[in-house]
Amino acid sequence: MSTTFAEIVEDVKQLTPAEKAELHELLRKYLIEERRREIRENAEGGLKEYRNDKLQSFSNVDELMNSLTND
Repeated sequence: MSTTFAEIVEDVKQLTPAEKAELHELLRKYLIEERRREIRENAEGGLKEYRNDKLQSFSNVDELMNSLTND
C-alpha cells in the first residue's frame, strides 16, 4: 500500500465527526501502547544491565554529569 500521508489526511477530512472521534481515540490508544512498550523495553534493558553488574553508582552530581558527557 503506497498511500501518502497527505492522502490519508485528506481521507480523514472526509470522515464524519463520529468517525473522526473514533479515529482520535484509536490513535490515542495506539500511542499509549507504543509508549508502554518503549518503557517496558527500557526497563528490561536496565534490569539486564543490573543483573550483569554493568550499572554505575555516583556519590555526587559532578561524577554523574562527567559520566554523561563522556559516554
